[in-house]
Amino acid sequence: MRAAIADAEVGDDALGDDPTVHRLEGRVAALLGKERALFFPSGIMANETAIVVLGRPGTEAVVDASCHLLDWEEGAAAAWAGMQLREVATPPAGITAAAVEAALRADSPYQPRTSLISVENTHNAAGGKVVPLDRLKEIRSLAEDRGLPVHMDGARLWNASTASGVTVAEYAATADTVMVTLSKGLGCPVGSMLAGDGGVMREAWRIRRRMGGAMRQAGILAAAGLYALDHHVDLLAEDHRRAGLLAELLADVRTVRVEAPETNIVMIDLLRADVDAPTVVAQLAGRGVRMSPFSPRRLRAVTHMDVDDDGIRLTARALAEVLTVP
Repeated sequence: MRAAIADAEVGDDALGDDPTVHRLEGRVAALLGKERALFFPSGIMANETAIVVLGRPGTEAVVDASCHLLDWEEGAAAAWAGMQLREVATPPAGITAAAVEAALRADSPYQPRTSLISVENTHNAAGGKVVPLDRLKEIRSLAEDRGLPVHMDGARLWNASTASGVTVAEYAATADTVMVTLSKGLGCPVGSMLAGDGGVMREAWRIRRRMGGAMRQAGILAAAGLYALDHHVDLLAEDHRRAGLLAELLADVRTVRVEAPETNIVMIDLLRADVDAPTVVAQLAGRGVRMSPFSPRRLRAVTHMDVDDDGIRLTARALAEVLTVP
């Protein structure tokens, strides 16, 4: 990948003439079955661009109560789009059409109107669960009946496709815009993509520039994305296998509770009352293991191409040592 970056043919993407960016955008658009895709520095910028383009100020977007847009994007929908997020409590792995329908307010001059529905696949907070295609189709059908656009936060859509066998294009067909990330499971240093129809993406280009996302010789980054699509997509299945291995190894640690993962995220709940997630994370770091504190009593472990089977076993041993009851 670094060799591909070094050899990248570049232009000025802010002027629209970087050939490597063009190749990446065309390839991702074709993979997702959309007319056009744009290269973004980050998934948050791509998500928020979609909200600005599809939504309307003074309205609300219906979202899952634990989605990334709500919990991990620092109120960006309000700051950039002038919109509020109407959270819907749902079962694990994303919102349902019934929950969305219940959240749509009756027409009233006293309450905000809904202008957008957003879904997330895979669902980060649910432990990387795959949102079933049938559920997404039902939400899409409801949205069409109500005249509402749908955005998909598909940061890990490649993982959803690998785990389910459903193509990314089939998932993307249930949304007007789709964000996919290159810098997570695919191993790129930078980058996410936003795809949709031509008119929406022309407006998205302007919003991206307004947010500071127009880059110059971005082909050095786009080259990494092209390399990843050629060489790293097939490695995601190994990430999923290793996440399952970690869950299996932790099954005998009585001070944690782990749900079997579907993809590459393992959520680890701490059962000891005298330790919290930040403390455990700090102690793991001293043993060469990095995890994230997802909540006060939950750790998030993410498998990826830089962690092999030995690393998984090291992680399980380190966690068992840290959490052994004195």
